[in-house]
Amino acid sequence: MKKVFVLSAMMMTAMVALAKDIKTVVFTTNPEMHCESCEKKIKGNLRFEKGIKNIVTDLNVKTVTIEYDADKTNVQNIIKGFKKIKYEASEVKKKATNEQKPVKK
Repeated sequence: MKKVFVLSAMMMTAMVALAKDIKTVVFTTNPEMHCESCEKKIKGNLRFEKGIKNIVTDLNVKTVTIEYDADKTNVQNIIKGFKKIKYEASEVKKKATNEQKPVKK
């Protein structure tokens, strides 16, 4: 019984230690990403930046959404990665919504 308890405690400790802090950030670029070539350039180069897990581009709204491991990189380092390929990146901040939905009676 004691061995089972010790083993389960070790497993839980290992799971916590391996948990990653994955975050998502959305950028707009200058020059604007306007074609498939721009998408390929951004995806093809940023994927080599340390800590980047996933890159999703949207030509309709001209944004780049990046999932990254916050233990390995941060927003400033990702912006530096954009600069390497001659793009200026600006983080899209989430809009605070203080509006309340009307209550139906």
